[in-house]
Amino acid sequence: MYLVVSYDIEDDKRRNRIHRILKNFGQWVQYSVFECDLPRAQYLLLRHRLNDYVKKAEGDSLRFYFLCEDCQKKVERVGGEALRQNGSIIV
Repeated sequence: MYLVVSYDIEDDKRRNRIHRILKNFGQWVQYSVFECDLPRAQYLLLRHRLNDYVKKAEGDSLRFYFLCEDCQKKVERVGGEALRQNGSIIV
C-alpha cells in the first residue's frame, strides 16, 4: 500500500522520535511529510510504533493518506529530492 503520512507534534522530543520511526518506513519528502510504500504488515507495525509516542491529549496529530495506483500516477512533483522505491530512483 502506498501512503502519505503527515504529522503535527508540538513536543520536540516526541516529534524527533516520530520522524526517526518514519525514516525507517518511508522517504521524507517535506518537513512533516513522508511517503511510504509498505505491505500491510509493515504498515501495521508502523502504526503500532507511532502509537507509543503520539499524545492526542496534548494536541498531537498524525494523518495517513492512502493512494491507489491510479492516484499515485496523478501526483505531480516539482523540485525536491527524487523518490526512491526498492532502492531505485523514480523519475
